[in-house]
Amino acid sequence: MAAPDGASFFMTYRTELISAFLSGAGYGSWERRPLAGDASMRRYERLIGPHGGSAVLMDAPAEKGEDIRPFVQIAEYLHEQGVSAPEILAEDSEHGFLLIEDLGDGLFSSVIEQDPSQEMSLYRAATDLLIALHQAPLPDLEPLGPRVMAEMASLVMTTYRSGITGQEDSVLTNRFEDQFEDILRHSVKGDAVFVHRDFHAQNLLWLPDRDGIARVGVIDFQDARTGHPAYDLVSLLQDARRDVPAGVEMQMIDHYIEVTGVDPSGFRTAYTVIGVQRNLRILGIFARLSQEGGKPQYLDLIPRVWGHVMRGLEHPALAPLADWLRSDLPPPSPENLDRLR
Repeated sequence: MAAPDGASFFMTYRTELISAFLSGAGYGSWERRPLAGDASMRRYERLIGPHGGSAVLMDAPAEKGEDIRPFVQIAEYLHEQGVSAPEILAEDSEHGFLLIEDLGDGLFSSVIEQDPSQEMSLYRAATDLLIALHQAPLPDLEPLGPRVMAEMASLVMTTYRSGITGQEDSVLTNRFEDQFEDILRHSVKGDAVFVHRDFHAQNLLWLPDRDGIARVGVIDFQDARTGHPAYDLVSLLQDARRDVPAGVEMQMIDHYIEVTGVDPSGFRTAYTVIGVQRNLRILGIFARLSQEGGKPQYLDLIPRVWGHVMRGLEHPALAPLADWLRSDLPPPSPENLDRLR
C-alpha cells in the first residue's frame, strides 16, 4: 500500500484534532455541515445540535499562516462597543480552532438579492455602525499609515502587472510606492479610528430582531487595524463583489459627513484616494489568488475593481500617478485575464 501524501496526512491529522476539540467543548455529537469559505486558508463548518441550535467552527491552521488570536481580541473589542460580532464559544489557539456564535445566513448581499427594496436601508444601517465605531475608544492595533498603504497597493505592480506582462520592474514599483506615499500623506489626514479592512456586503449580516447598531452582524475582522474613517466606507460602497448603485454611494457619503461633521472636501478627497489605494491592492490580491492560490474565480471580479480604480484616478489629488498608471497598467481584457489563470 502506498504511503499517504503530505496533504492527505495533514487533512487526516486535522480531522482528528477537530473531533477532539469539539468533543472537549461538548459539541462532539453535533452534525457538521460545510460553509462557504473566504479568500484565506480558513475553513468553516456549521454545527447543528441534536435538539436544535447551531454554532460555527473556524478551522484556521497555523501551519498555513493563520492565527485565531487577533479574531478573539477584536471580537472582544467589538462586543464592548455593542457590535454584533460572533460570541466565542470555545477556542484552541495552538491548533487554530474556534467555535463561535452562528449569526445565520442573512448576509447583506443575499438579503438585497432577495428584496432589493431593502438595499438603501441596509447600507444606511452599516454606515451608522461605522459612525458609532468611529466615536468609540481606539483599540490597540497596528496603524495603516501612508507608507504601509503605499506598499500594500504596490501588490498591483508585483502580482497583477507582472503576472500579465511576465516582467517584474523593481524600479517602477519603488517609484509607485514613493509617489503614492506622498499622495497619501497629503490627502489622508485626521484622527485614526477602528478599521475593519474588509467591510462589505458578504461580511455583514442583517439581524432585524436586534436593536440599533446590533442589527448589523460583523464577521471576518481579524485583519483590523487603525486608520482613516473613510477606509471602511470605501470598502462598503466600492464593493469588489457587487455593484453598489451610484446613488447609494453618494447618499451614504453625504450621510456620514452630515452626522459626523467632518470637513466635506477633505473627507471626499481622502475617500477617493483610499479607494484607489484599496482597489489597486485588490487587483494584486485577486491576481495572486489565481496564480498562487488556485482560485481563478476571483479574476471574474477584476473588471469591476478596475472600474473603481479608473474612476478614482480622475480626481486631481491623484494626478501625479494617474497618467502613467493608465498607460502602464494592463487593462483586464479577456486575453490579459487569461494570462493570470
